Amino acid sequence: MKLPRRRFLQLAAGAAVLPAVPRVARAQTYPARPVRIIVGYPPGDSPDTVARIMGQWMSDRLGQPFVIENKPGAATNIAVQAAVDAAADGYTLLWVTTANTSNVTFYDSLHFDFLRDVAPVAALVRVPLVMVVNPTVPATTVAEFIAYAKSNPGKINMASAGVGGTIHLAGELFKATTGVDMLHVPYRGSPPAISDLITGRVQVMFDAVPSSLPHIRSGALRALGVTTLTRSDVLPDVPTVADTVAGYEASAWIGATTRRGAQPEIIATLNREINAGLADPGVTARLADLGMTPVPATPAAFGLFLAAETEKWGKVIKFAGIKVE
Repeated sequence: MKLPRRRFLQLAAGAAVLPAVPRVARAQTYPARPVRIIVGYPPGDSPDTVARIMGQWMSDRLGQPFVIENKPGAATNIAVQAAVDAAADGYTLLWVTTANTSNVTFYDSLHFDFLRDVAPVAALVRVPLVMVVNPTVPATTVAEFIAYAKSNPGKINMASAGVGGTIHLAGELFKATTGVDMLHVPYRGSPPAISDLITGRVQVMFDAVPSSLPHIRSGALRALGVTTLTRSDVLPDVPTVADTVAGYEASAWIGATTRRGAQPEIIATLNREINAGLADPGVTARLADLGMTPVPATPAAFGLFLAAETEKWGKVIKFAGIKVE
């Protein structure tokens, strides 16, 4: 049977609308089930702490559990692989840090393309680092440490939370700008590195303020300088490294992404709720107490930031000749 042209166009238009109906409905009812947040760091590390703060906020706001899954190892690549292997439905979030952008240069045989395979959702916080030493190290200032390190070349062990992360790169930048010779000792996250720093197995670390802060306050670690250009509000008596090493600056950051292909409406919902959390006085106070500064941004702005960080750290890694160990 041959349909009249007008009737055919009416049916075609209706068919074109049908697939969009469940898509819009799914976006409007998101989340309809628990959402997981994959964190490539151990429990207690800074990204994990932020995930738990924001996960609770999102659970309360959206009425579904936001479940933290810690997948440390391989400089966060295990976590990224798990996230890009997940369905592109917005129900798997990936917490990202500087390590993810530096890994683009460090590794040439990954089974994913970070910038291609993840979709930016929201920037979360900036985190200052702090140069901490075991109290047995005979230095109470950055200048004294440099002098001590130069008189003991190759004998000082510098811990990090893993090859290619901000903590590692901050230490390598310090080595390059001061000319000191230290042995890099990578760990699987900050907690085990700090544990060995406290016992004296390693002597120095450029750690994120939140994870070192309790140990600084207890006296188990000595803070020599913060790595940002201004002092930290939670460590007001600690000078900046730049006060001694002109131009030195390094900071960590944490953001949220999901699998590329998730619905824009779902990403917009997540971005809106995360930014609302970053503006909440209770959340802000908790983050500030940890030395973290909220940095709300749109998905597009965060995407540009990820690309810029990838390019910046790629240049630093190549210039310094840093290799995956």
